[in-house]
Amino acid sequence: MNDEDYMRRALKLSLKGNPSPNPYVGAVLVKDGRITSEGYHRRAGMAHAEIEALKGKDAKGSTLYTTLEPCSHWGRTPPCTNAIIAAGVREVVYAVEDPTEKVKGKEELRAAGIKVRSGILRRECEKANEVFMKHSKTGVPFVVLKAAMTLDGQIATKTGQSRWMTGKAARKEVHRMRSKYDAVLVGANTVLKDDPRLTARIKGGRDPLRVILDGRLRIPLDAKVLKGRNVLIATTETAGRTKIKALEKKAEVLVCGKKRVDLEKLLRELGRRGITSVLVEGGAAVNYSFAKEGLVDKFVFFIAPKLLLGENTPAMRGPGLRKMAEATRLRIETIGKIGEDVKVEAYPKTD
Repeated sequence: MNDEDYMRRALKLSLKGNPSPNPYVGAVLVKDGRITSEGYHRRAGMAHAEIEALKGKDAKGSTLYTTLEPCSHWGRTPPCTNAIIAAGVREVVYAVEDPTEKVKGKEELRAAGIKVRSGILRRECEKANEVFMKHSKTGVPFVVLKAAMTLDGQIATKTGQSRWMTGKAARKEVHRMRSKYDAVLVGANTVLKDDPRLTARIKGGRDPLRVILDGRLRIPLDAKVLKGRNVLIATTETAGRTKIKALEKKAEVLVCGKKRVDLEKLLRELGRRGITSVLVEGGAAVNYSFAKEGLVDKFVFFIAPKLLLGENTPAMRGPGLRKMAEATRLRIETIGKIGEDVKVEAYPKTD
C-alpha cells in the first residue's frame, strides 16, 4: 500500500461519522508497512479521529494518516497535536489544511521534530468536507437544493399531489440527507399541501433544524412540523403580531425582511448560529428563488421514470428566460441509479 491507499482508507472511515458542525475526519496509523489502528470522528464533542486511532496503541515510530490537519487548540476536546507528540509518532501525513485561523497543527508538530507532509488526495478530502470548508471561510451555510421530479421535470400534479414521486430507496436517501445536514428548509406552500414532519426517519438519524419560509404566517398551528420545538419560522414585517405570538409558543419566529423573506440575510443568521448546512426541499417557488439568487452550492435531483405531461408543477416556478445564454450552467458531478430512480448531483459552473 502507498500514501494514497492509506489516505483513501482514512477518507472512507471519515464518512462513517456525523460530526456537524465539525468536519469529517478519518485517521489511519501505519507501522512497519501495515495498518495497526484507525479511527474517525463520530460526533461533535466525541474524540477526534487521531485520538481514536492512537487509543491504546504503541504508536512510537509510526506514520499517522489523517484527512485534515490535526488541531492544536482546545475546544470541546483537547488538542490532537498534544496526543500525537506524546505518542511518539514519527510522521504525520494529512490531505487538507484546516481553514480556521486558530489551527496551527503543522507548526506544532514540526517544532516537536515530527515530519509533516500534506496534499495527498486533497481534492477528494476537500469535497468530503465541502460544508465545513464553506462555513469556516464565509460564515454562511453550505446550501444543497434537493428536488424529486419526473423525467419531464415536474415535482407535483396540477392539484399539488406529489406522493409518491420516487421509490422507497430514493426516499430513504432523502432521510439520510436530512440527518447529514444541519437544517432542512421548505416554503409555507409545502407545509399547507403536504403537512410534512421534515424529520430524519432512519436508524440512528439526527433530526435537523426545520426552517419554514412563511412571509404571511399562513401555516396552521397544528401542522406536523411544529411538533417538537426544533423549528424556526422565517417571516416578514407584514406578519400579524397575534399569529406571531401564537406560533412562538411552538417555534422560534424570525422576522427577516419587509415584504418577502430576505434569503441572504436568513442564511447569514443561520450561519451565525452555527448552522453549517441547509437542505432546501422546495417547493417550486422556493427552489426558483434560491437558484435565481445564486445561493445554491449543490443541486441533488432524484428523477423518477414517470411523465406527468402537460401543465403541472415544475421543479422551479418563476419568470422565464428569453435567451438560452441566460441559463444557469451546471457541472454534473455524479449520475447513478438509486432503486428505480436516478440520482444526479451537480454544482453551479463558475468558469
